[in-house]
Amino acid sequence: MARKTSAPNPFEQSYLDGANAALHHPIFRYMRLWTVWRDDAELSRDRGWARAHADGSIVVNRNARLEAHEWTWVIAHCALHVGFGHVDYSRPTDAASRTAACIAVTRFQQQLRLGSPLISIATDLPGADEGRLAELFHLAGVPQGEYGCGGQGPDHVPATRQRVLSDKELSWTDRFAIGLATAASAAVYDAGEARVRPGDIAPDNPWEQARRWFVTHFPLLGALAAGFRIVADAELTRAWQISVAAVDAELAEIYVNPLRVMTPGERRFVLAHEMLHAALRHGERVAWRDPYLWNVAADFVINGWLVEMGVGEMPEDCLYDAALKGRGAEDVYDEITKNLRRYRKLATLRGRGLGDMVSHPTPVAGEARHAGDLDDFYRRALIGGMSYHDRLGRGLLPAGLVAEIRVLEHPPPPWDVQLAQWFDRHFSPLEPSRTYARPSRRQASTPDIPRPGRIRPEIPVRERTFGVVLDTSGSMNHALMGKALGAIASYAMARDVPAARVVFCDAAAYDAGYLPVEEIAGRVRVRGRGGTVLQPGVDLLERADDFPKDGPILVITDAQCDRVRVEREHAFLVPKGATLPFATRAEVFRIS
Repeated sequence: MARKTSAPNPFEQSYLDGANAALHHPIFRYMRLWTVWRDDAELSRDRGWARAHADGSIVVNRNARLEAHEWTWVIAHCALHVGFGHVDYSRPTDAASRTAACIAVTRFQQQLRLGSPLISIATDLPGADEGRLAELFHLAGVPQGEYGCGGQGPDHVPATRQRVLSDKELSWTDRFAIGLATAASAAVYDAGEARVRPGDIAPDNPWEQARRWFVTHFPLLGALAAGFRIVADAELTRAWQISVAAVDAELAEIYVNPLRVMTPGERRFVLAHEMLHAALRHGERVAWRDPYLWNVAADFVINGWLVEMGVGEMPEDCLYDAALKGRGAEDVYDEITKNLRRYRKLATLRGRGLGDMVSHPTPVAGEARHAGDLDDFYRRALIGGMSYHDRLGRGLLPAGLVAEIRVLEHPPPPWDVQLAQWFDRHFSPLEPSRTYARPSRRQASTPDIPRPGRIRPEIPVRERTFGVVLDTSGSMNHALMGKALGAIASYAMARDVPAARVVFCDAAAYDAGYLPVEEIAGRVRVRGRGGTVLQPGVDLLERADDFPKDGPILVITDAQCDRVRVEREHAFLVPKGATLPFATRAEVFRIS
């Protein structure tokens, strides 16, 4: 009699299919993680699905009933915890830090589109990075809800003791960086097939071979090169007057002139030059400076680094000056502005008088780049590449380049923190004083010993106030105004500022006088008269007899305004991504 075979377990098969789909994804290929499907008492108690451990194992609750595409999402979530370094020995284990880590991983997964998500991040959570979220959760408490794969418990467990790595052994974050570098195009875009678009080049194209060289031979820029698209279109370069190359940091595209004859080494130099422009955010750092001269200054700095590192061969017409070696872009800009006649005649890789950092030059520029936060992508790519470069001992890097990459590890604080620091600079806290005219509350305990009481000083409004010029045109977003005015009111009240002088502006200026800071938002009325003219509102404040001569001014606008000239201390609050139509040396807080 034939032995009866047991039917396959459909739940186990779903788990196996999901695990294979997750761990065979290109970004996890070099991590070599494994899963353990078992009855886990803690996971079952917490109604969790899986938990990642520091040894690279992912323990999966065999009592969970999920489909294959759901298991793919769960296991990828745990694998990302390992890749992000959340299981390292030094990681905090409190609930606030764990929740912030899960939110960061889930947001990254939303761009991968790997599996079907089982957790959705609330839209009202701040769009801050992981460190900032942890700080907020420590202060305000962890928001209600489940954010990880551990149910009501943790889904990643940090190591209990520090592991000492050998010289040839890589950490989990380094392995993840390698996988991300070699498969960034699949991870950043739709994790699917590459789409052919106008300007796409063949795999055997010399420019494509130069890009792949960075992925396989130059770890510092490998992740960047994997995430960039090379466009070689003669008509496009002719229309945009691109002599050699240009870069669009927002689209992560490098535009090269296919008619320009170059050696393989020169192509590598050009691609490295454009990638560093984008990754170091030179286009965003121009601020009040002349855009072309700033581009020239950045070219001198980048070319100096590439020559020092020996990356490819510098073309003959590139900007290079050995006397500027070791100096930053800001310092070089200050130097070249001393001789405008000479430096304005110099040519970038795009051509004379044209910067090689462009914005939306192609008909498909409106397509959103399928990636996470752009700054986060460039930061992770450079920091991970430098870590891998150092680990493999590929040689020393220029000190200036290392310093700029290290700065990326500490991004600027959010706009509300910068606004709070602005208030701190202008309004020092009022210290209470003591007077015998008011007895202390402890006087009754020592009736024979007079004790002075504490009093808060009177607050003269005209000496302790600031001005607000508020754009109330129809183009202003209500959410933008609410965030800005709410932050201003809370910070002003915390620093004992009783009132602010408010002027509403659209096509004309409307003086609202001094308003209690907590009532400013309630007095706003969007008039919607078209274009915004802010200069009359600024002039009204600067000429007002009842407004202090040194009173600072906050200008809140959507950046669709006229040119504004302010003769005293001031700052601008604009939406994130908006650009003022004029150069300014004042602080600009970009509301996210």
